[in-house]
Amino acid sequence: MQCENICDTTTLKIMQSELGITGKKESKLRHNIHVFLCIACLNLLSFLLDCPGTSSDQAGKSSACQGCPNQSICASGATKAPDPAIEEIKQKMTSVKHKILVLSGKGGVGKSTFSAHLSHALASDSSKEVALLDVDICGPSIPKIMGLEGEQVHQSGSGWSPVYVEDNLAVMSIGFLLSSPDDAVIWRGPKKNGMIKQFLRDVDWGEVDYLIVDTPPGTSDEHLSIVQYLSGAGIDGAVIITTPQEVSLQDVRKEIRFCKKVNLPILGVIENMSGFVCPKCKNTSQIFPPTTGGAQRMCEELNLPLLGRIPLDPRIGKSCDEGKSFLTEVPDSPAAAAYQSIVQKIRDYCASHSASDVSC
Repeated sequence: MQCENICDTTTLKIMQSELGITGKKESKLRHNIHVFLCIACLNLLSFLLDCPGTSSDQAGKSSACQGCPNQSICASGATKAPDPAIEEIKQKMTSVKHKILVLSGKGGVGKSTFSAHLSHALASDSSKEVALLDVDICGPSIPKIMGLEGEQVHQSGSGWSPVYVEDNLAVMSIGFLLSSPDDAVIWRGPKKNGMIKQFLRDVDWGEVDYLIVDTPPGTSDEHLSIVQYLSGAGIDGAVIITTPQEVSLQDVRKEIRFCKKVNLPILGVIENMSGFVCPKCKNTSQIFPPTTGGAQRMCEELNLPLLGRIPLDPRIGKSCDEGKSFLTEVPDSPAAAAYQSIVQKIRDYCASHSASDVSC
Protein backbone atom coordinates (compact mmCIF):
# COMPACT_ATOMS: atom_id res chain seq x y z
CA MET A 1 0.00 0.00 0.00
CA GLN A 2 1.39 3.47 -0.94
CA CYS A 3 2.05 6.23 1.58
CA GLU A 4 -0.87 8.29 0.24
CA ASN A 5 -3.33 5.46 0.78
CA ILE A 6 -2.00 4.77 4.27
CA CYS A 7 -2.32 8.44 5.23
CA ASP A 8 -5.85 8.75 3.81
CA THR A 9 -7.02 5.66 5.66
CA THR A 10 -5.42 6.77 8.92
CA THR A 11 -6.80 10.30 8.55
CA LEU A 12 -10.33 9.03 8.04
CA LYS A 13 -10.11 6.81 11.13
CA ILE A 14 -8.86 9.72 13.26
CA MET A 15 -11.66 12.05 12.16
CA GLN A 16 -14.54 9.62 12.34
CA SER A 17 -13.61 7.34 15.24
CA GLU A 18 -11.56 9.56 17.52
CA LEU A 19 -12.88 13.08 16.81
CA GLY A 20 -16.36 12.30 15.48
CA ILE A 21 -15.93 14.80 12.65
CA THR A 22 -17.88 14.38 9.40
CA GLY A 23 -19.46 16.61 6.79
CA LYS A 24 -18.21 20.12 5.92
CA LYS A 25 -15.43 20.27 8.50
CA GLU A 26 -14.03 16.97 7.24
CA SER A 27 -12.30 18.27 4.09
CA LYS A 28 -10.03 20.88 5.70
CA LEU A 29 -9.13 18.75 8.73
CA ARG A 30 -8.48 15.77 6.48
CA HIS A 31 -5.95 17.87 4.54
CA ASN A 32 -4.15 19.07 7.68
CA ILE A 33 -3.89 15.61 9.22
CA HIS A 34 -2.82 14.17 5.87
CA VAL A 35 0.05 16.68 5.64
CA PHE A 36 1.13 15.86 9.20
CA LEU A 37 1.16 12.12 8.51
CA CYS A 38 3.06 12.55 5.23
CA ILE A 39 5.75 14.53 7.05
CA ALA A 40 5.99 11.72 9.60
CA CYS A 41 6.37 9.19 6.79
CA LEU A 42 9.11 11.26 5.15
CA ASN A 43 10.96 11.57 8.46
CA LEU A 44 10.82 7.82 8.92
CA LEU A 45 12.06 7.25 5.36
CA SER A 46 14.87 9.73 5.90
CA PHE A 47 15.88 7.89 9.06
CA LEU A 48 15.96 4.56 7.24
CA LEU A 49 17.97 5.93 4.32
CA ASP A 50 20.48 7.68 6.61
CA CYS A 51 21.09 4.63 8.81
CA PRO A 52 24.86 3.97 8.58
CA GLY A 53 24.41 0.21 8.93
CA THR A 54 25.32 -2.14 11.77
CA SER A 55 28.83 -2.85 10.46
CA SER A 56 29.78 0.80 9.94
CA ASP A 57 32.20 2.67 12.21
CA GLN A 58 29.40 5.23 12.68
CA ALA A 59 26.89 2.61 13.85
CA GLY A 60 25.06 3.98 16.90
CA LYS A 61 27.00 7.25 16.73
CA SER A 62 25.63 9.26 13.78
CA SER A 63 22.75 11.74 14.05
CA ALA A 64 20.49 9.29 12.21
CA CYS A 65 20.87 6.87 15.14
CA GLN A 66 19.23 9.23 17.64
CA GLY A 67 16.00 7.70 18.87
CA CYS A 68 16.64 4.27 17.36
CA PRO A 69 15.83 1.51 19.90
CA ASN A 70 18.99 -0.38 18.84
CA GLN A 71 21.35 2.60 19.17
CA SER A 72 23.09 1.34 22.31
CA ILE A 73 23.64 -2.13 20.83
CA CYS A 74 25.18 -0.71 17.65
CA ALA A 75 27.32 1.76 19.58
CA SER A 76 28.71 -1.04 21.77
CA GLY A 77 30.24 -2.73 18.71
CA ALA A 78 28.43 -6.00 19.35
CA THR A 79 26.91 -5.99 15.87
CA LYS A 80 30.38 -5.89 14.27
CA ALA A 81 31.65 -9.02 15.99
CA PRO A 82 32.36 -11.84 13.52
CA ASP A 83 29.85 -14.66 13.33
CA PRO A 84 31.38 -17.65 15.16
CA ALA A 85 29.92 -19.86 12.42
CA ILE A 86 32.53 -18.49 9.99
CA GLU A 87 35.34 -20.19 11.89
CA GLU A 88 33.30 -23.38 12.32
CA ILE A 89 32.63 -23.51 8.57
CA LYS A 90 36.27 -22.79 7.84
CA GLN A 91 37.24 -25.88 9.82
CA LYS A 92 34.50 -27.92 8.14
CA MET A 93 35.65 -26.83 4.68
CA THR A 94 39.27 -27.84 5.13
CA SER A 95 38.38 -31.08 3.34
CA VAL A 96 37.00 -29.19 0.30
CA LYS A 97 39.70 -28.16 -2.16
CA HIS A 98 37.82 -25.90 -4.58
CA LYS A 99 34.64 -23.87 -4.10
CA ILE A 100 32.88 -22.34 -7.10
CA LEU A 101 29.73 -20.19 -7.05
CA VAL A 102 27.39 -20.05 -10.05
CA LEU A 103 25.77 -16.60 -10.15
CA SER A 104 23.62 -14.33 -12.28
CA GLY A 105 21.62 -11.23 -11.55
CA LYS A 106 18.93 -12.53 -13.89
CA GLY A 107 16.54 -15.43 -13.37
CA GLY A 108 15.87 -18.04 -16.04
CA VAL A 109 19.28 -17.85 -17.71
CA GLY A 110 20.26 -21.43 -16.87
CA LYS A 111 22.27 -21.27 -13.62
CA SER A 112 20.89 -24.51 -12.22
CA THR A 113 21.24 -26.28 -15.58
CA PHE A 114 24.86 -25.18 -15.84
CA SER A 115 25.59 -26.04 -12.19
CA ALA A 116 24.21 -29.54 -12.70
CA HIS A 117 26.14 -30.18 -15.91
CA LEU A 118 29.33 -28.68 -14.51
CA SER A 119 29.03 -31.14 -11.62
CA HIS A 120 28.37 -34.05 -13.99
CA ALA A 121 31.35 -33.11 -16.15
CA LEU A 122 33.73 -32.76 -13.20
CA ALA A 123 32.48 -36.06 -11.75
CA SER A 124 33.15 -37.82 -15.08
CA ASP A 125 36.72 -38.07 -13.77
CA SER A 126 36.29 -40.94 -11.33
CA SER A 127 39.36 -39.82 -9.38
CA LYS A 128 37.58 -36.59 -8.34
CA GLU A 129 34.96 -36.13 -5.63
CA VAL A 130 32.32 -33.53 -6.49
CA ALA A 131 29.56 -31.94 -4.39
CA LEU A 132 26.68 -29.76 -5.59
CA LEU A 133 25.00 -27.43 -3.06
CA ASP A 134 21.69 -25.79 -3.97
CA VAL A 135 21.19 -22.56 -1.99
CA ASP A 136 18.17 -21.44 -4.01
CA ILE A 137 15.96 -21.74 -0.93
CA CYS A 138 12.68 -20.64 -2.51
CA GLY A 139 13.09 -22.31 -5.91
CA PRO A 140 15.17 -25.49 -5.53
CA SER A 141 15.32 -27.15 -8.96
CA ILE A 142 18.49 -29.21 -8.51
CA PRO A 143 16.68 -32.35 -7.19
CA LYS A 144 14.60 -32.47 -10.38
CA ILE A 145 17.52 -31.79 -12.73
CA MET A 146 19.73 -34.38 -11.03
CA GLY A 147 16.99 -37.03 -11.02
CA LEU A 148 16.74 -37.06 -7.23
CA GLU A 149 13.13 -36.05 -6.60
CA GLY A 150 11.67 -37.91 -3.64
CA GLU A 151 15.05 -38.53 -2.02
CA GLN A 152 15.54 -37.59 1.62
CA VAL A 153 18.41 -36.40 3.77
CA HIS A 154 19.53 -38.66 6.58
CA GLN A 155 21.10 -37.65 9.88
CA SER A 156 24.24 -39.38 11.11
CA GLY A 157 26.69 -38.86 13.91
CA SER A 158 28.84 -36.67 11.67
CA GLY A 159 25.95 -34.52 10.40
CA TRP A 160 23.54 -34.53 7.48
CA SER A 161 24.37 -37.03 4.77
CA PRO A 162 24.06 -35.64 1.23
CA VAL A 163 22.22 -37.53 -1.50
CA TYR A 164 24.45 -39.25 -4.06
CA VAL A 165 23.82 -39.32 -7.81
CA GLU A 166 26.96 -41.37 -8.35
CA ASP A 167 29.64 -42.68 -6.05
CA ASN A 168 31.63 -39.44 -6.50
CA LEU A 169 28.81 -36.90 -6.92
CA ALA A 170 26.92 -35.69 -3.83
CA VAL A 171 24.00 -33.25 -3.76
CA MET A 172 22.34 -31.20 -1.03
CA SER A 173 19.22 -29.07 -1.44
CA ILE A 174 16.32 -27.84 0.65
CA GLY A 175 14.20 -29.71 -1.88
CA PHE A 176 15.12 -32.92 -0.03
CA LEU A 177 13.59 -31.51 3.16
CA LEU A 178 10.17 -30.72 1.66
CA SER A 179 7.26 -33.15 1.82
CA SER A 180 6.30 -32.29 -1.77
CA PRO A 181 8.05 -30.58 -4.73
CA ASP A 182 5.07 -28.21 -4.84
CA ASP A 183 5.56 -26.97 -1.27
CA ALA A 184 6.37 -23.26 -1.06
CA VAL A 185 9.22 -22.06 1.15
CA ILE A 186 7.98 -18.75 2.56
CA TRP A 187 10.90 -17.51 4.63
CA ARG A 188 12.39 -14.16 5.49
CA GLY A 189 16.12 -13.48 5.23
CA PRO A 190 17.29 -14.67 8.68
CA LYS A 191 15.74 -18.11 8.24
CA LYS A 192 17.29 -18.47 4.77
CA ASN A 193 20.66 -17.50 6.22
CA GLY A 194 20.28 -20.06 8.97
CA MET A 195 19.58 -22.83 6.46
CA ILE A 196 22.62 -21.92 4.35
CA LYS A 197 24.76 -21.90 7.49
CA GLN A 198 23.46 -25.34 8.37
CA PHE A 199 24.19 -26.67 4.89
CA LEU A 200 27.80 -25.50 5.09
CA ARG A 201 28.45 -26.42 8.73
CA ASP A 202 26.38 -29.55 9.34
CA VAL A 203 26.52 -31.51 6.07
CA ASP A 204 29.06 -34.34 6.06
CA TRP A 205 30.70 -33.54 2.72
CA GLY A 206 33.78 -35.64 3.34
CA GLU A 207 36.87 -35.20 1.16
CA VAL A 208 35.75 -33.14 -1.85
CA ASP A 209 37.72 -31.82 -4.83
CA TYR A 210 35.02 -29.47 -6.12
CA LEU A 211 32.07 -27.87 -4.32
CA ILE A 212 29.69 -26.23 -6.82
CA VAL A 213 27.17 -23.80 -5.29
CA ASP A 214 24.02 -23.06 -7.29
CA THR A 215 22.50 -19.73 -6.27
CA PRO A 216 19.20 -17.91 -6.94
CA PRO A 217 19.09 -14.76 -9.09
CA GLY A 218 19.93 -11.42 -7.55
CA THR A 219 22.38 -9.99 -5.04
CA SER A 220 20.54 -10.48 -1.77
CA ASP A 221 20.36 -12.68 1.33
CA GLU A 222 21.57 -15.99 -0.09
CA HIS A 223 24.49 -14.40 -1.92
CA LEU A 224 25.66 -12.35 1.04
CA SER A 225 25.34 -15.37 3.33
CA ILE A 226 27.30 -17.79 1.17
CA VAL A 227 30.12 -15.27 0.62
CA GLN A 228 30.24 -14.34 4.31
CA TYR A 229 30.19 -17.89 5.63
CA LEU A 230 32.85 -19.07 3.16
CA SER A 231 35.04 -16.01 3.69
CA GLY A 232 37.29 -17.88 6.08
CA ALA A 233 37.52 -21.00 3.94
CA GLY A 234 38.18 -19.11 0.71
CA ILE A 235 36.27 -19.25 -2.58
CA ASP A 236 38.03 -19.95 -5.86
CA GLY A 237 35.62 -17.68 -7.64
CA ALA A 238 32.30 -17.20 -9.37
CA VAL A 239 31.03 -18.21 -12.78
CA ILE A 240 28.57 -15.65 -14.14
CA ILE A 241 25.75 -16.86 -16.41
CA THR A 242 23.94 -14.61 -18.87
CA THR A 243 21.96 -14.76 -22.09
CA PRO A 244 22.76 -12.57 -25.12
CA GLN A 245 20.02 -9.93 -24.85
CA GLU A 246 20.49 -6.62 -23.07
CA VAL A 247 17.64 -7.24 -20.61
CA SER A 248 19.78 -10.03 -19.14
CA LEU A 249 23.13 -8.26 -19.41
CA GLN A 250 21.77 -5.29 -17.47
CA ASP A 251 21.15 -7.44 -14.39
CA VAL A 252 24.35 -9.42 -14.87
CA ARG A 253 26.37 -6.20 -14.65
CA LYS A 254 24.85 -5.69 -11.21
CA GLU A 255 26.00 -9.18 -10.21
CA ILE A 256 29.51 -8.38 -11.41
CA ARG A 257 29.54 -5.21 -9.31
CA PHE A 258 28.35 -7.27 -6.35
CA CYS A 259 31.32 -9.62 -6.81
CA LYS A 260 33.72 -6.69 -6.91
CA LYS A 261 32.22 -5.10 -3.79
CA VAL A 262 32.59 -8.31 -1.75
CA ASN A 263 36.02 -9.12 -3.27
CA LEU A 264 34.77 -12.31 -4.91
CA PRO A 265 36.99 -13.37 -7.85
CA ILE A 266 35.23 -13.95 -11.16
CA LEU A 267 36.39 -16.97 -13.14
CA GLY A 268 34.55 -15.73 -16.19
CA VAL A 269 31.25 -15.23 -17.97
CA ILE A 270 29.20 -17.79 -19.91
CA GLU A 271 26.73 -16.77 -22.58
CA ASN A 272 23.96 -19.36 -22.39
CA MET A 273 21.24 -19.84 -25.04
CA SER A 274 23.66 -18.32 -27.53
CA GLY A 275 21.96 -19.08 -30.82
CA PHE A 276 20.13 -22.20 -31.91
CA VAL A 277 21.96 -24.84 -33.92
CA CYS A 278 19.53 -26.84 -36.05
CA PRO A 279 20.21 -30.55 -35.40
CA LYS A 280 19.51 -31.34 -39.09
CA CYS A 281 20.96 -28.57 -41.25
CA LYS A 282 23.45 -27.33 -38.59
CA ASN A 283 22.67 -23.69 -39.37
CA THR A 284 22.64 -21.25 -36.44
CA SER A 285 19.73 -18.91 -35.74
CA GLN A 286 19.79 -16.10 -33.17
CA ILE A 287 16.74 -16.67 -30.98
CA PHE A 288 17.89 -13.98 -28.51
CA PRO A 289 19.77 -11.44 -30.67
CA PRO A 290 22.74 -9.75 -28.92
CA THR A 291 21.46 -6.25 -29.66
CA THR A 292 24.21 -4.57 -27.60
CA GLY A 293 27.01 -6.96 -28.45
CA GLY A 294 26.10 -9.73 -26.01
CA ALA A 295 28.46 -11.14 -23.40
CA GLN A 296 31.47 -10.64 -25.68
CA ARG A 297 31.23 -6.85 -25.61
CA MET A 298 30.33 -6.76 -21.91
CA CYS A 299 33.41 -8.82 -21.06
CA GLU A 300 35.61 -6.55 -23.17
CA GLU A 301 34.23 -3.47 -21.42
CA LEU A 302 34.62 -4.94 -17.93
CA ASN A 303 37.90 -6.77 -18.62
CA LEU A 304 36.51 -10.21 -17.82
CA PRO A 305 37.18 -13.53 -19.57
CA LEU A 306 34.39 -15.00 -21.70
CA LEU A 307 34.54 -18.71 -20.88
CA GLY A 308 32.33 -19.67 -23.80
CA ARG A 309 28.94 -19.69 -25.48
CA ILE A 310 26.43 -22.51 -25.09
CA PRO A 311 23.87 -22.77 -27.91
CA LEU A 312 20.22 -23.53 -27.35
CA ASP A 313 19.33 -27.19 -27.66
CA PRO A 314 15.85 -28.48 -26.74
CA ARG A 315 17.46 -31.75 -25.70
CA ILE A 316 19.09 -29.95 -22.76
CA GLY A 317 15.66 -29.12 -21.32
CA LYS A 318 14.45 -32.64 -22.00
CA SER A 319 17.45 -34.12 -20.17
CA CYS A 320 16.86 -31.83 -17.18
CA ASP A 321 13.18 -32.81 -16.98
CA GLU A 322 14.19 -36.48 -17.05
CA GLY A 323 16.95 -36.01 -14.47
CA LYS A 324 19.71 -37.10 -16.86
CA SER A 325 23.02 -35.60 -17.93
CA PHE A 326 22.82 -34.00 -21.36
CA LEU A 327 26.56 -34.53 -21.71
CA THR A 328 26.15 -38.29 -21.68
CA GLU A 329 22.82 -38.33 -23.52
CA VAL A 330 23.99 -36.27 -26.51
CA PRO A 331 27.80 -36.13 -26.23
CA ASP A 332 28.44 -35.19 -29.88
CA SER A 333 26.18 -32.11 -29.98
CA PRO A 334 27.56 -28.54 -30.36
CA ALA A 335 26.17 -27.65 -26.92
CA ALA A 336 27.96 -30.60 -25.28
CA ALA A 337 31.22 -29.55 -26.97
CA ALA A 338 30.74 -26.00 -25.63
CA TYR A 339 30.13 -27.37 -22.13
CA GLN A 340 33.26 -29.53 -22.21
CA SER A 341 35.40 -26.61 -23.40
CA ILE A 342 34.11 -24.39 -20.57
CA VAL A 343 34.56 -27.12 -17.95
CA GLN A 344 38.17 -27.61 -19.02
CA LYS A 345 38.84 -23.89 -18.57
CA ILE A 346 37.39 -24.10 -15.05
CA ARG A 347 39.58 -27.12 -14.29
CA ASP A 348 42.63 -25.22 -15.51
CA TYR A 349 41.72 -22.18 -13.40
CA CYS A 350 41.31 -24.27 -10.26
CA ALA A 351 44.58 -26.08 -10.91
CA SER A 352 46.42 -22.74 -11.05
CA HIS A 353 44.62 -21.08 -8.12
CA SER A 354 44.43 -22.16 -4.51
CA ALA A 355 41.19 -21.23 -2.72
CA SER A 356 43.14 -20.83 0.51
CA ASP A 357 44.96 -17.88 -1.08
CA VAL A 358 41.69 -16.14 -1.93
CA SER A 359 40.33 -13.53 0.46
CA CYS A 360 36.59 -12.93 0.14
